[in-house]
Amino acid sequence: MKNFYRLFMLLFILATSFKAYPGDTINFNENWKFHLGDTEGADQLKYNDNSWSLLDVPHDWSVEGSFDQNEPAGGNGGYLPTGIGWYRKHFKLPAGSKNKLVWIEFDGVYMNSEVWINGHFLGKRPYGYISFKYDLTPYLKSGDNIISVKVDNSLQPNSRWYSGSGIYRNVRLVIQNPIHISHWGVYATTPEVSAESAIVNVKVQIENEDKKIQKLILQTILVDPSGSEVESLESEFEIEPGELITLEENIDVKSPNLWSLENPNLYTLKTIINDGNKNLDNLSTIIGIRNIEYDAMKGFFLNGERVKMNGVNLHHGGGCVGAAVPIGVWERRLLVLKEMGCNAIRTAHNPVAPEFLDLCDRLGFLVMNEVFDEWKLGKREFAYNKYFDEWWERDLIDFIHRDRNHPSVVMWSVGNEIPEQKAEGGHLVLAKLMDITHREDPTRPATLGCDNIVADGGATTLEFMEGLDIVGYNYIDRWHERRELFNIIDKIEHPEWKMIGTESVSIYGQRGSYSLGNDPEKVNPNYNTRMIRAEQLWKYISTRDFMIGDFMWTGIDYLGESRWPGKQASSGAIDICGFPKDAFYFYQSQWTEEPMIHLFPHWNWEGREGQVIPVLAYSNCDEIELFLNGKSYGIKKLEFPRPGNSGSWRTYDKPPVNAATADLHLSWDIPYESGTLKAVGKKDGEVVVTKEIKTVGQPVAIKLSIDELNRDLKNTDVVHFKVEAIDKEGLTIPTADNLINFSINGPGKIIGVDNGNPTDHNSYQDNRRNLFNGLGLVIIKPTGKSGTIQLNAESENLKSSAIEIVL
Repeated sequence: MKNFYRLFMLLFILATSFKAYPGDTINFNENWKFHLGDTEGADQLKYNDNSWSLLDVPHDWSVEGSFDQNEPAGGNGGYLPTGIGWYRKHFKLPAGSKNKLVWIEFDGVYMNSEVWINGHFLGKRPYGYISFKYDLTPYLKSGDNIISVKVDNSLQPNSRWYSGSGIYRNVRLVIQNPIHISHWGVYATTPEVSAESAIVNVKVQIENEDKKIQKLILQTILVDPSGSEVESLESEFEIEPGELITLEENIDVKSPNLWSLENPNLYTLKTIINDGNKNLDNLSTIIGIRNIEYDAMKGFFLNGERVKMNGVNLHHGGGCVGAAVPIGVWERRLLVLKEMGCNAIRTAHNPVAPEFLDLCDRLGFLVMNEVFDEWKLGKREFAYNKYFDEWWERDLIDFIHRDRNHPSVVMWSVGNEIPEQKAEGGHLVLAKLMDITHREDPTRPATLGCDNIVADGGATTLEFMEGLDIVGYNYIDRWHERRELFNIIDKIEHPEWKMIGTESVSIYGQRGSYSLGNDPEKVNPNYNTRMIRAEQLWKYISTRDFMIGDFMWTGIDYLGESRWPGKQASSGAIDICGFPKDAFYFYQSQWTEEPMIHLFPHWNWEGREGQVIPVLAYSNCDEIELFLNGKSYGIKKLEFPRPGNSGSWRTYDKPPVNAATADLHLSWDIPYESGTLKAVGKKDGEVVVTKEIKTVGQPVAIKLSIDELNRDLKNTDVVHFKVEAIDKEGLTIPTADNLINFSINGPGKIIGVDNGNPTDHNSYQDNRRNLFNGLGLVIIKPTGKSGTIQLNAESENLKSSAIEIVL
């Protein structure tokens, strides 16, 4: 699946070279000029920008800055700078574009973007996460043309998490014939789906910006995942000057290759406008054939099979690369989540980059696609509430039109923790958003993350919850008796409600940070109880079919929502570098079948000899026996869910294992001595997996390795390198904090260095970093030239390391 995706991206790049054909899409990311700060006259054609820096977009200027406690964005923005920035791009129209329409498309500009072409003002889009386009045609000229973009992120605070600043997503130039398919003008649905057959319904919106009536042909071609043509349909139509029409086709598919989590098969839908002699426009849309159903008592069904959504919330940032996230960074992160057993993502709390959803389509994730974090009633002084009344409808429609062909998107969310949920008349605002959502896409339900259900000090109103297709619960166990009862009370009172956990507590903590307390004579661990709430929640979610699933907060650590000296939130199951934390293995033990054991903490406690230290394990085995230096400390058994009688009293389909605990982890109290801890896991009486952790020696060398999920070096836009300190036996030092200096030779650039430490205030652009609990990360972006890239790592008193990659 990964190779298919990378082949698709390579073909896309080749197809968008700078030459104009009907319906051409041209990569417009290269060679922008940038100036940080406001400047008068930069919107004008004759402005002198020779002193500006030259760069490529996507670009996030905030992540390039220094962490400062006094930055206006504060902890919301991770203590990074914001401000105003200007971009200008000089370009000439390519050959073949005469008498054509020319658009510019922006996937995201944060925020308050204003755009000019050759000094003519095109418009403003306040919302920093929305995709948009402008028609350049009336203002273009032969020779040099100039696009100017002002980005104003100076009014702070305007976000509750790190937003980034700038043209931080892709930009394209689109060259069209006057008669063309509208922007986001193809809408494909699958109203009938079975293993034997399916119907793909296609609606195509066509515009005539020519001055004469046209008689044309619409050709609709469906191509299956192997590249074979399934069916080709042709329809003749007539369109008046200035007219916008919608044509509809139904394509019959026999024995369809269904899109599923395990086999995310994708079809290509080609729509072509032809005048009988030549193509006037063409568009390829990637779609999936799948059926989704929601039942108030049985939950969610994909292609007729019940699926529990094992979900995570994700913000849009990529850690040390900020908001301008290369697709290779997201691919690695999603693959790590896949290894954890995650199958669903909530896009918290805004539209994501379109290529993120492309990845979800190709890798097989379910997506709750969320549009707003606030409406009229704001959460931050200069946030979206200032623009909601004027922009909400246009932003919502654009959001849905852009994303509604993605098979991964199975649910819309119109908001998160919206204050209107408890306000008088709030349900009326909700009704407007729900009406638009249903009108623009009647195939998917919509929800909203409600955090005030039965809350003290103002609860979500009944009218508000009843206005949702699916009631979304943020922190379902937060209030009073619901810590144990969750939402079962609501289900009894409202059996017709469909329900989902939109945001829930995870296992908080920093990767590899373990403490036995400050008293050297007494053990007071910080790691042996923090999983209890998450475990109890999962037991509830997993055994109630009416719960569609749950999205824990969060899948990955992220910048912002912090307090100095912290710069990031540590709520993820994966740290901000993409390295798994203990929480990762808890969810893996519940969400996957491959036998696994994770032991923690590390086993390096010099000075604590003889003290009793709790050793914990997450596992999906039936039983585990723990050894220290060959001595057994006993067998512990785990079973969830526990079986009941079957057939008659005291008979079972499968005998119970006599579990040692009702928790979802196992624990032993072990008197500390250095050496080797070994866990032996069994299923059905057979050894299926073993796991060891050892006391390590002093660090003697640096170890560099290419991340195991980043092996296809020929077809990637970034390469991730894992950095470790090792002892003389080659074992990773889990407590190492050595300062590592990096350098690079060859056709590549270091674009980010990190370690996962929430209180490390060194710039992500520095080519040096202390390890944090044994690990560090370097991300390199190849320049596109062939050759050998060598990454070098040096540290005082450690043997240096170098690694080469050939591109």
